[in-house]
Amino acid sequence: MAVRTQSQHGRIRTSSWLLRGASILLVFGLWEWAGTIPVSIAFPRFTDTMSAFVEMLADGTFASAYAETIGPLLVGILLTAVGGLVAGLVMGLSPRAEWLGLPLIIVLQASPSAAIVPLITFLYGIGFAAKVFAVVLLSAPVIVLNSYRGITNTPKSLLEMSDAFLAKRWQRIWKIVLPAGSGLIFAGLRLGLAQGFTGAVLAELLITPTGVGDLITFYRAGADYPYMFAAIFSIILFASVSLTLLQRLEQRIFRPEMRPV
Repeated sequence: MAVRTQSQHGRIRTSSWLLRGASILLVFGLWEWAGTIPVSIAFPRFTDTMSAFVEMLADGTFASAYAETIGPLLVGILLTAVGGLVAGLVMGLSPRAEWLGLPLIIVLQASPSAAIVPLITFLYGIGFAAKVFAVVLLSAPVIVLNSYRGITNTPKSLLEMSDAFLAKRWQRIWKIVLPAGSGLIFAGLRLGLAQGFTGAVLAELLITPTGVGDLITFYRAGADYPYMFAAIFSIILFASVSLTLLQRLEQRIFRPEMRPV
């Protein structure tokens, strides 16, 4: 019976991968068709874009560009992960902190990021710090809110059990609250990475002309549209691979019942 169940599970996974592959091929086929018509002079064919992508990958263009982008992204995500977890923990445990901080985080999440990012120039100029701040600005609301929700969703029965065993406050937080909310916290980190990458690219497009965002601006100015779309495609590919790897890590770390729906 166990072998049969594993076999069924394997067939389901294979079917899922086939459907994903078919959908990707369909998108690429429509892209090629739209570029052949063409729908716009600025819309290249998929094959031309892939040719430019391979060329930029081989000559080190992408390597040097992403070296500029990944640095502030990692620094910003690290700062936000630590600060966001602490902020979510404090708001989840303290009603006064929740009353003070939650409205601010919600307003920050609802604010138009493309309009806020240029304001960073007045605070931090156009250097490394500006890109780090842009990453923090976009990733913080997601990480804080998911951490807050994970903490507040701790089962009351576990908290009552800790009271019955006379657990200290730090023991309750470390052994009950954080493990109970770890699924949502990790999901917030995964979503925060996606938002932070968006912030880094926006900063490069709107503030400081470096990294992969500068590739888009440069090739757009020169009307080299296959190269411009290749840079955009690289962003989508990088984000998809990063989120998939984090999701795989989450599936390995957490039991199914601990993962967020």
